[in-house]
Amino acid sequence: MLVLATVLAGAALPLGRPAGAAPTTIDSYVALGDSFAAGPMIPVTDVASAGCLRSSSNYPSLLASRYQVPSFVDATCSGAAIRHMYQPQTVQGGVNPPQLDSLEPGTQLVTLQIGGNDIGYGEMATNCVSVLPLGTPCQDRYLAGGVDQIGERVNATRSSLDGVLAEIRRRAPGARVFLVNYQSLFPEGSQGCWPFMPYAPEDVPYLVAKQIQLNAVLRDSAAANGAVYVDAYSSSLGHDACQLLTHRWAEPVVLPLGGAPIHPNTAGMSAVAEQVASAITASAP
Repeated sequence: MLVLATVLAGAALPLGRPAGAAPTTIDSYVALGDSFAAGPMIPVTDVASAGCLRSSSNYPSLLASRYQVPSFVDATCSGAAIRHMYQPQTVQGGVNPPQLDSLEPGTQLVTLQIGGNDIGYGEMATNCVSVLPLGTPCQDRYLAGGVDQIGERVNATRSSLDGVLAEIRRRAPGARVFLVNYQSLFPEGSQGCWPFMPYAPEDVPYLVAKQIQLNAVLRDSAAANGAVYVDAYSSSLGHDACQLLTHRWAEPVVLPLGGAPIHPNTAGMSAVAEQVASAITASAP
């Protein structure tokens, strides 16, 4: 899945410690996930893993800095699917090792954001483009024959997600695990913003519904496997890719300025880091 990053005053919540919160000590943190966690096209890209387009300003890095984590491994990689938790991922210029291999028995904190590539986020981003704001080309493709192909893919991710969370628990039995869902890309209840997001207005509700469906599967898997569910979607409503530059937390397809198209930008990463930090505080023993 998939230019200059702009940090805008007031675009995201500050990343300071919440008022009155006790300090949290985290000695080891492993971040797992796909491009929504890696932060493609958000400066500065980690040259040691350039093929993963991993940013030093993604939310895992912001969290590691916030808590001054002495042992931090960012295993996130753009294009990662659930299978890449267990097997190597070939990227431009090299290979990203199986992400779960970064875990150790003493790992204390794990964040995970995965599933978008399993249902075909990148594929839909291309196949659903409409050169005119007419018709329903996306639904015509994915609802053909009365079968919701994307919906079936979403439902199929559940057992795989359960497996990943169980394996995290096996490899890092003492870790606190936070499963992050996917941020809003379109205004909820709207018809989008063609041509900046070049999807037919009548297709937008379907695209939104599939993202909400995936987030629901992530929520249910977290609840069933002892992970903390971080609802980045709800907090990002009103900050989607159709908003003005000063308000959006994700970038549109046309004229992206703060990150990769249809991905979180700098402000979006800061907002997710703040939300995960709040979840860490709220769930502290």
